[in-house]
Amino acid sequence: METFDQVIVGGGPAGYVAALRASGLGQSTALVEDRELGGTCLNRGCIPSKTLLQHAEAVNYVRNASDYGIQVEGFHLRYGDMLERKDKVIQQLRQGVQSLMKKGRIQVFQGRGAVHVNKQVTVTNKDGEEKVITGRAVIIASGSVPAVPPIPGLEDTEHYTSDTIYERQSLPSSMAIVGGGFIGTEYACLYQSLGVQVTVIEAAERLIPQEDEDAAKMLAGALEDSGVTTLTGTSVTSVKQQGNQAVVNVQDSSGNDRELTTDMLLISTGRSPVIAAAEDLQLRMDGRFVAVDGSMQTSVPGIYAAGDIVGGWQLAHAASAEGILAAEHAAGAEPSMDLSLVPRCIYTVPEIASVGLSEQEAKERYSDVKVKTVPLQGNAKAMTMGETRGFVKIISREMFGEILGVVMAGPHVTEMIGEPAAYIHLEGTTEEWSSQVHAHPSLSEALFEGASALAGRPVHQ
Repeated sequence: METFDQVIVGGGPAGYVAALRASGLGQSTALVEDRELGGTCLNRGCIPSKTLLQHAEAVNYVRNASDYGIQVEGFHLRYGDMLERKDKVIQQLRQGVQSLMKKGRIQVFQGRGAVHVNKQVTVTNKDGEEKVITGRAVIIASGSVPAVPPIPGLEDTEHYTSDTIYERQSLPSSMAIVGGGFIGTEYACLYQSLGVQVTVIEAAERLIPQEDEDAAKMLAGALEDSGVTTLTGTSVTSVKQQGNQAVVNVQDSSGNDRELTTDMLLISTGRSPVIAAAEDLQLRMDGRFVAVDGSMQTSVPGIYAAGDIVGGWQLAHAASAEGILAAEHAAGAEPSMDLSLVPRCIYTVPEIASVGLSEQEAKERYSDVKVKTVPLQGNAKAMTMGETRGFVKIISREMFGEILGVVMAGPHVTEMIGEPAAYIHLEGTTEEWSSQVHAHPSLSEALFEGASALAGRPVHQ
């Protein structure tokens, strides 16, 4: 039986990053994965969706080229070519992960892992053959799968999830998306840009209900303007197959019923943790998720969990941060990481990015909250881009000018979120932020304007 310092079960953003960190600390490391390295993010989630969203952005530029004085006589979408490029990007990144495993001398075991109390891990390959390895510490990073609600008729109706959506090789003429969260709204933007008539059905009273209300309103307006139909406060009561189409029955919050017919049905209602690898451990749970302490250690000493199986923000970068934390603690270090400051990015049009507390959360916690919202309509760079729909919102405390949270909506804000995240992480103040020189013209000037106003030294306000 082979023994390692650390055995990691799951090769996604939590698992393979934990393996790299463990190896970098001089730990002998094994990684167990039953599918492709990179997990859902690389192979079925973040990377394929963002690759195709980049294609959609190019389509939008061509479609609106006349606004920039460029006359385009006609263009054609080749969805098959888009899917092919998506696959090339995935393959290149997957090979990169494989190279990192080899460089880090990380032994990869292909198969499904099951963790036992004695820190032994049984690896079962696709042929049913078993191999047992042992770790002085074990990190469970087995990820999640799309959550599919028990909608009457769904089992007998053709439908897709974010894991299977690219199995369809052609574009539908219409599409119904059940779920208006991060994933659902991103796919709405993607497929609308490719000429599909999209309807989003969300049970909550607004889209992206976990995020800022002003950002949600702006996104809803942008989707409606682009031709997407959004049905909020609406639940799906049943579905059925009718020829090559799906019939979706919905009911709004007033009890009104409605029937929709669509060529493609996408279920996008969150994700469920995959905890089969830990079934033998009888771990303490936090609802559906594995409970962990501040070092990502479970209720069984020496066994850790990271990524989607522990809940919280089920985001790839959050998973990687948790994996690093677990690997470092398992190696004997005493790491610290503020997982409350995970940036949240939604790659819609406009993009939305947030970090820290929302305005509502801040006002529930403190009595001296100050909020400044700077619209992008007057931002010179946004005007040159022709993308002035958006804003920057800074949430602070009057006491000491402490920055509590930032919400941004607009072009490229998912790239800009690092600056406010750094200020909050380093306990910066609005006074300090307002003294930083920002380039002109740039979208980031809106951050300067907001901080300056909150510090009592407004410029263009």
